[in-house]
Amino acid sequence: MHFGTSSNCMDKKIEHIEQLLNRYFNAETTLEEESELRAFFSSDDVPAHMQQWSALFEADSDEVLGDDFDARIMSMIAVKAQVVSLKTRLAPLFKAAAVVAIILTLGGALQAPFDSTWSTPDDYARYQQELDSVANLSPVQADNDLKGQQSTDDGLRSTVSPSTPALPSSEAPSTN
Repeated sequence: MHFGTSSNCMDKKIEHIEQLLNRYFNAETTLEEESELRAFFSSDDVPAHMQQWSALFEADSDEVLGDDFDARIMSMIAVKAQVVSLKTRLAPLFKAAAVVAIILTLGGALQAPFDSTWSTPDDYARYQQELDSVANLSPVQADNDLKGQQSTDDGLRSTVSPSTPALPSSEAPSTN
């Protein structure tokens, strides 16, 4: 009979240890319960189906990490702070400014050939001739030439009376 009582007591103890293991794996045990698990797994009475967990609880409970533990871990994972110069920090902004300047320059250069006043290639050729003629003049001559063109334009405006609108050549009345 005594053997049966011991077996029953052992079954309750194993059942209790299994409950403690479940709580241990759910991180719900207290320090006292963990020391109870350590004591159980360090004994010779560990059942075969629980031997796999023995290694978890065999560690020396008096083991201390040491005062330099934090320093050792930090040296293993140390990330060196990099000194970033102002030039390096502003490099993306300089690149963006260069891209904007290129786009604006190309946009301005491409706008001239597509100007709406040049409807034919002959109009553009005349524009180029005017530019070439002005480029050969001194600044004083160019200024006088521009004034002369303005006075000629004023003279043309005065020949058309305000009461009779000017008609394009295609709509001019025929004298037949």
